[in-house]
Amino acid sequence: MKPRSLLLAFSLCLAAAVSGVAAEAKLQPFFNGKDLTNFKAEGAATFWRIENGVLIGENDAAKKGHMLWTEKEYKDFVIEFDVRWKGTTERGVDTGIEMRKPGIQLQLGISGSLKVDMSGSFYVGKPGYPEIGRAKEAKTLMKPEGEWNTFKIQAKGNTFTCWINGKKASEYTDEKFSGAAPIGLQIHPGVVMKCEYRNVKLAEL
Repeated sequence: MKPRSLLLAFSLCLAAAVSGVAAEAKLQPFFNGKDLTNFKAEGAATFWRIENGVLIGENDAAKKGHMLWTEKEYKDFVIEFDVRWKGTTERGVDTGIEMRKPGIQLQLGISGSLKVDMSGSFYVGKPGYPEIGRAKEAKTLMKPEGEWNTFKIQAKGNTFTCWINGKKASEYTDEKFSGAAPIGLQIHPGVVMKCEYRNVKLAEL
């Protein structure tokens, strides 16, 4: 390779590296640990509360579900958070992070349809969980139920990526989910469950 070509290649690699660092550096605290600023709080009080800087979601007595949506719509973004959950029945916890239009979700806990833990996998409605978007090694990346795990989700272009505790767990590409939308934290209806979030950070890309 000629010196000029080598220099150009090095410059492009350096620019890409700097760009990646810059994108990471843009992550900013999103949940302030005190109230539901940045979220649509109307109707949320029945299902969500804040204790010691932790955002806690639980079903009501009727086992109704709820989506806690962000005020703003997002298209390309990175969100990172610590999460833990607990189910008090055999069915366990069925929750997740909803994003984009017409709606793709990063599963947390037990899939209601498959009856197995699909944490870190992408759910796309019908046909469910595409094989290519499943986090098949999630169990080896996660701490036991009830302990905090750090998840990071990136939606960039038509590609969705999930990391669990710093390790890449899954990736799914689908141009169908291209529309900007609020990000939602789900409490699934029909189950008895509790999910907790802290250190929620977000960056637009």
